[in-house]
Amino acid sequence: MKKALTTLLILFLGYVQYAQDYDFGKVSKQELEEKICPQDSSANAVVLYKNEKISFEYVQGEGFMQNREVHERIKIYNKEGFHWATKKIRLYNSSASNSENLSSLKGYTFSLIDGKIEKEKLKKESIFEEEANKYWKFESFTMPNVKDGCVIEYAYRIKSPYLQIDDINFQYNIPILKYDLKISTPEYYIYNKLLNPKSSYIPKLNLTKEHNSFTINSKARSTTGGLTATKTEFSQSKTDYMDNVITINEVNIPALKDEPLVDNIDNYRAKLILELTAIKYPNKPLESFSSSWEKVTKTIYDSDEFGIQLDKTGYYEEDLEYLIAGETNVSNKITLIYNHVKSKVKWNGYYGYRTDNGVRKAYKEGTGNVGDINLILVSMLRSAGVKANPVLISTKNNGIPLFPTRDGFNYVICMIEDVNFNVLLDATNDYSTVDILPTRALNWQGRVIRENGSSAWIDLQPKVKSEETVLLNIAINTDLTVGGKVRENYTNYMAMQHRNRYANVSPDDLIKIFEKNKGEIVIENLEINNVKDVEKPLQITYEFQSNDAVEEIAGKLYFTPMLFLATSENPFKQIKRNYPITMDFPVSTKYMVNVMIPEGYEVETLPESSAVDFNNGGAKLTYVVKKSGKYLQLLVNLDLNTTLVLPEDYEYFKGFFKSSIEKHNEKVVLKKII
Repeated sequence: MKKALTTLLILFLGYVQYAQDYDFGKVSKQELEEKICPQDSSANAVVLYKNEKISFEYVQGEGFMQNREVHERIKIYNKEGFHWATKKIRLYNSSASNSENLSSLKGYTFSLIDGKIEKEKLKKESIFEEEANKYWKFESFTMPNVKDGCVIEYAYRIKSPYLQIDDINFQYNIPILKYDLKISTPEYYIYNKLLNPKSSYIPKLNLTKEHNSFTINSKARSTTGGLTATKTEFSQSKTDYMDNVITINEVNIPALKDEPLVDNIDNYRAKLILELTAIKYPNKPLESFSSSWEKVTKTIYDSDEFGIQLDKTGYYEEDLEYLIAGETNVSNKITLIYNHVKSKVKWNGYYGYRTDNGVRKAYKEGTGNVGDINLILVSMLRSAGVKANPVLISTKNNGIPLFPTRDGFNYVICMIEDVNFNVLLDATNDYSTVDILPTRALNWQGRVIRENGSSAWIDLQPKVKSEETVLLNIAINTDLTVGGKVRENYTNYMAMQHRNRYANVSPDDLIKIFEKNKGEIVIENLEINNVKDVEKPLQITYEFQSNDAVEEIAGKLYFTPMLFLATSENPFKQIKRNYPITMDFPVSTKYMVNVMIPEGYEVETLPESSAVDFNNGGAKLTYVVKKSGKYLQLLVNLDLNTTLVLPEDYEYFKGFFKSSIEKHNEKVVLKKII
C-alpha cells in the first residue's frame, strides 16, 4: 500500500511539474507525445497555455502608453488544426504618432524527431503586414514546419497610445488548458467591467491594487549674474500611484463550438469588456466618458467623416438634375437615384459607417466603402426632397454591442421615412432592392439618425416572406428513365441570393451547379431570366433526364414524386442545442409536381396527405397528393414564419424537420394493369 501511494505521489508531482512549466521555450516531451486532448477528444488542437499582461507605462512627453504582452503555446494534433499555426493581429493604423505597433515577436515550432525535441525558429519572411484601410492594418505570421503532433509557441508585444482596452477573449474554438491574465490600470482611469452575459462560461475576476510610480526628469538653467557662467541643473520628481489590478487564472476552458444557423458565434464567446468611463487626475475635475446611444450617434453625426459628408452636394448636382428632370412621383425618384448610385459607385469590399475616400472622391472615382456609398445615397435623396436618413448598424460578423460605443457600429444604410411608406436601402449590392438588404446587415436592429439630431432604434428583421415556387413536370419513359421540365421562381431575399450566386457564372459551370447532388441527371436548355431586372422575380427554367429516379422491384415501380427536389438530410443533427437557431428571413416554398402515369400502369400506393406544424404556426408543412386522370399531382408547401428558434425548442424543431424530410421522401408505388 505504501509503495502504491509513493508511486502515485511521484506521478502526481511529475504531472504538476510538467503542467506548470510554462516558461517560453520549455516545451516538454510529454506535450509533444500527446495524441489527443484529454479534455476534448474531438479537438484538432489545444491551447496548452496562454498568458496575457496588459499594463500602462508612463512615457515622458507622451503620457501613459498601453502595453499588451501575449504568450501562447498551442498543441496541433492533425492537419485540421494546422490553421492555428497562423496568427493575424489587428492594429489601429491612423498616423505615425497614433498607431499601434507590434514588437518583440518571437516564435518556435517544436517537433519530436526520433525521440528528441527539435525546434525551428519563426523567420522574418513568414511575417506579413497588410493594410486593411486607412484606420486598420494586420500583422500576421505563420509558424514554420507545422506537422501532426507539433507544438507551436510565440510571444509578442503591442504598444498602443490609447487608453481603451480591446476586448479580452477567454474562449477559442478549441480548448484552453490554462489561461493567466493580468490587467493593471492606473488609478486615474476608471473602467467599467463587463463579462459577456450571453456566454455559458463565466471566468472569475480577482480585483486587487498594487503600488506603482513614474519619474519625470527635468532641467533648468540658472545664473548668479555678472560674469558667472550659466548652470544647467537636472532634477527628478517621482509620482506614486496605485494600479487597479484584475487577475484571472482559469484552467480547462471549454471550446466554443459553432452550430448550424447561429447568427454569430462570437456573441456567445466568454470575454471581458473594459469600457473607459472616466478620467480623474489629481487636483483636476472628473472627465466623464459615460455615454448613451444618443450621445454616441450625435458624436458620429457631427464628425467630419459622416454628417459633414452628407452636406456636400456640389459634386453630383448636375447629374441629379438630369436624372430626375420632370419626375414628380416620389417613388420613381427614389428608384432612379437608388439605381444611379448602385451603378455609379461600386463597393470596394470594406465596411465602415465613416467615409474612407470621402463622398466627392468616391463619386468621381466610382469606388468606395460602405460609408462612402450609402452616405452619397442619403445626400442625393435629401437633395431630391426625399426624407432620407442614415441608419447605423453592427453587421453580423461584428456582433451585437453590449454598451454604447462608436465601435459598436461598423456599417451604415439608408432609411426613407415617408407618410406613405418606410423603407430601407443599401446601394453596395447590385441585386439588393427596396427593403431587401444584403444579409450581412440583418443583425437585430439599427440606429437611425435624423436631421434634427434625434435618433432611435429600428427593427432590421424582414417581415415579408421570400418565396420559392417550383413547377416540376415529369414523364416516366418505357426504359424507366425520367424526363421533364422545371420552372423555378424566386422573390425578395431568395432572388437576391441566387442572383449573387449565378450572375457571373459561365453557362457550362451553371449546368454543373444545377446537376450537382441530383444523382444521375443530365440538364439541358438552362435559362436564367431577370438577373439584372431586380424588380421582377428571378426565373430559372431547364429540361432534365434522370437515370436513377425510378426503381423496379417485382414488376412494380417505386419513386419519390419530388425527385431531386426532396431534402434527404436533416441539417439539425445535434442531440442538444446550446445557442438559438437564427434565420435571415422568413421563407415560403411551394413545390407543384405533375407526374404522368406511364401506359400500362396504375397507382397501387400513394403517400398520405398530411400537415406538420411547429410552435403553432412558427413553421408548417402541408403535403397533398392526389390522382387526377392520368396524372399524379403533388403540392408541398413549407412556410418558415419564425426566424428565431430558442434552444429549449430545438428538439421540437428538429422533429419538425425530421417529419418534413420523411414526407419529402415517401414513395409512390405503381403496378402493372392486368
